Amino acid sequence: MQACKLQAVPTLAGASPRGVCSVKRKVALRRAPTPGCPRKVLCSVADAARSPVAAPGWPAKDPTHFLQIDDLSRSEFDKVLQAAAVLKAKYHQRSTDFRPLEGKSMCMVFAKASMRTRVSFETGFNWLGGSVVCLEGKTVGLGEREEARDIARVLSSYSDLIMARLYAHSGITELAEYSRVPVVNGLTDYNHPCQVMADALTVQEQLGRLEGIKWVYVGDGNNMVQSMLELAAVVPIELHIVSPEGYQSTVSDQDRQKFEAIGSRVYLSSDPYESIKGADVVYTDVWASMGQKEEAETRKKAFQGFQVDEAMMTQAGPQARFMHCLPAERGIEVSDAVIESPQSIVFPQAENRLHAQNAIMLNCLGIDVS
Repeated sequence: MQACKLQAVPTLAGASPRGVCSVKRKVALRRAPTPGCPRKVLCSVADAARSPVAAPGWPAKDPTHFLQIDDLSRSEFDKVLQAAAVLKAKYHQRSTDFRPLEGKSMCMVFAKASMRTRVSFETGFNWLGGSVVCLEGKTVGLGEREEARDIARVLSSYSDLIMARLYAHSGITELAEYSRVPVVNGLTDYNHPCQVMADALTVQEQLGRLEGIKWVYVGDGNNMVQSMLELAAVVPIELHIVSPEGYQSTVSDQDRQKFEAIGSRVYLSSDPYESIKGADVVYTDVWASMGQKEEAETRKKAFQGFQVDEAMMTQAGPQARFMHCLPAERGIEVSDAVIESPQSIVFPQAENRLHAQNAIMLNCLGIDVS
């Protein structure tokens, strides 16, 4: 097993270097990940001397983690999306003869509060035949009561898969670094890959295509933006990120070259009414995420003119579909009329968390969906 080495890469000023296990470089945003080793099959531990000793019955090869969308190749991405569509059809047929996870267990670790993430993962894993243990807050105390590397070794000796929803991205990368079973990123402050996989499935269903769409995000340059940029590194889309000054994301020249190489176009703007013209997808998120609620009033002032309302959707055009990762603060980042309008596909989008994540979990476990 070849250990991955810590290598300095270009990041934003003040950001830390991180573990790099391939020549592929991640998009650098305001919230750059802290040191870790996020690649999936290419590495497992940062230092062979610190490697946990494999216990009898543990996998002989490195697990396949899902930490960010561009961990997947284009063919892998397409395979997961196709599997999600098949699994969705089986689920709606209330099929009981497809139980590939019979006898398997998943441990879910929640540092951040959750409704959709918990219910969708637990429902999905149970439907596929497995059993779930949920650990919340101080029960685990990841990074406080106990180090992530110790938690990873223990939980991976009990479970076949670990899903974690955390604050610091370093927590998920360290879990993956030391786990002997697949780790799925249910969300960190850095990115939210499961949500954007569900979004991609929803766009494919609603518009009949994903490639070449005009996807306009209006709001804070947060973890959702990071995963949208990861999507643009895998599938050619036209992505517009529209944020007020001081809340914008940053894309390097190297990143732009990567997008252009596959045919994606990425634009950063602070003018929502200009950017939104002709959009296929209009997307927003809360202006103050978990951990930023003390900034809510300051952000409301900074984001004046960025609410997705009826006037903005009219500017986008009748073809535009409205999306939101939820929970929504109605009357703040989106008007009630827009989220309840015929152009809104928010609730089919929320359902697709279940089906996309089922496909992600089976892919991590190497189980084919036919």
